[in-house]
Amino acid sequence: MTPLLSIDVSVHYGAKTILDRVCLEVLEGEAVAVVGQSGSGKSTLALAILGLIGWQRGRVTGSIRFGARELVGAKERELRRLRGKEIGLVLQSASSALNPALRLETQFREAWQAHSRVPWRDQRDETLSRLSRFELPASDEFLHRFPREISIGQAQRVLIAMALLHRPAVLVADEPTSALDPLTAREVLQSLRVANQDWNTALVYITHDVATVPSLCTKVAVMREGRIEEQGACVEVFTHPRREYTRTLVEAVAPGTNGLAFLFEATAASRSAAQANVEVVGPKVR
Repeated sequence: MTPLLSIDVSVHYGAKTILDRVCLEVLEGEAVAVVGQSGSGKSTLALAILGLIGWQRGRVTGSIRFGARELVGAKERELRRLRGKEIGLVLQSASSALNPALRLETQFREAWQAHSRVPWRDQRDETLSRLSRFELPASDEFLHRFPREISIGQAQRVLIAMALLHRPAVLVADEPTSALDPLTAREVLQSLRVANQDWNTALVYITHDVATVPSLCTKVAVMREGRIEEQGACVEVFTHPRREYTRTLVEAVAPGTNGLAFLFEATAASRSAAQANVEVVGPKVR
């Protein structure tokens, strides 16, 4: 199967190399985790996929192919058409990503109008109906709120709903649960699961929280100091890690156990229970 997203990339800032030949493939509808400690280059990879490294005066070499298109070296005008419409991005800080001076509806409307000529009034009802899929109030009153009037967890789920307005083929989620308590993080993960499993949106889930990966992703890449140490099926990498660094990450989460096998057992049970209720509606791949 031809990958939807194929990456073989290096990133440089001056003479310093931040990413060194990072190779990763994502299939249509696949959920892939990129894990590692802070400073390993995970967020740099997210910025590279979106074509944002140049804004920080960095330099990208290699290749990032999205479908039939090469993104490395693409013109900014082309990348702007891509961002938000075909590749969505969810950042880790909802407080900085949402404009505190604008009501939620205004921000949804601007995100919609950035890539569509369909009037917002014709899209508004569908957007309202989608909010409940992300455990958000599907009401006019909620859309009229300012970001300061909702919880951090709600703000993070608003970002996810906004990033999925145009049903992108790929969603890049960069540490979306890093500042959240466990219960709120679980709600955010469920929103990402809806995007991936119900809507067939491919997911690149970037996180340092290894324990959250088995419930969401089927493949994982372990990053360290700008390189991929190990990658493969989650169940294989996390229960039978080949590299010492991966074993260290797993041991930090599940000391004295058979890797993360207990998490995979729980995940398999919950997925089987939900399987009959999954409706797959694929995104448009251009």
